[in-house]
Amino acid sequence: MKRKWIKQSIILVVLGLLTIFIFFKDPNTSNHKISNQAVALPSSLNSIVKEKSSRLIQQAAKKGIVVVITDGFRSFEDQNRLYQQGRTTSGNIVTNAKAGESYHNYGLAIDFALRTPSGNVIWDRQYDGNRNGKADWTEVVEISKSLGFQWGGDWTKFKDYPHLQMDFGLTIADLQNGKRPDQSSLVADKG
Repeated sequence: MKRKWIKQSIILVVLGLLTIFIFFKDPNTSNHKISNQAVALPSSLNSIVKEKSSRLIQQAAKKGIVVVITDGFRSFEDQNRLYQQGRTTSGNIVTNAKAGESYHNYGLAIDFALRTPSGNVIWDRQYDGNRNGKADWTEVVEISKSLGFQWGGDWTKFKDYPHLQMDFGLTIADLQNGKRPDQSSLVADKG
């Protein structure tokens, strides 16, 4: 009788632990350090980053530069696909960030390019389409910095020239551990 009770108790404990694991396991966070907090991963661009992106486009247009946002929020699955490019799939390596390691995954980054009058989308950092003697790319980067963006071209190791991000003082580790920008304390009018 005692053995039967012990066996049933063990089975109940195992089933209970399995249920807890299944209930609290988030399939989008596998292989990533995410805290036990019930903090949802974003599924779109942060509202302030989105608003600043629009302002970037508008301010560049006033200088005769057409900015195209080529990427914004990126899911973990999309990030892993992009990471595989140039490694296990064809193409050039364009990122060193795996899923959960990019500000794109948290809606805090965008990538941009320029559109020429003929409609071509280009990543030419020397192009001077508005013919003012200054590269349009440089002008866009200056505008973006004035709006509070950080530029991937300033990085020391892997230069990511089309990349702009707003980290709101949060590191990737902070984001992986469930921290998010406090929307109520952020001021969208800065810059």
